Amino acid sequence: MPVKLIPANELTAFAKQCRLKSGKTKGEVAAALGVSRSSMQLAEDYPEQHLNRLRIRIIETCSEFELEGPLYRLVKRAKRKPPSARDG
Repeated sequence: MPVKLIPANELTAFAKQCRLKSGKTKGEVAAALGVSRSSMQLAEDYPEQHLNRLRIRIIETCSEFELEGPLYRLVKRAKRKPPSARDG
């Protein structure tokens, strides 16, 4: 099976999609994960909230998927000039 990468900014929608597809309510998943229903609401509907760990747990609980990450791409940068005495 080919590897599929999901950007962090798409985890919100994917978590909600997985939960809906599973047929479970927010309350049921919240109870299974030991979080409040309001935390589920924030995780599924507000991507600006920093709840990616919860989103990953929702996806893994409500689907057959396991998420690995985060992944960061390394790009070699140009050499930096040494700091001058004024920078110090």
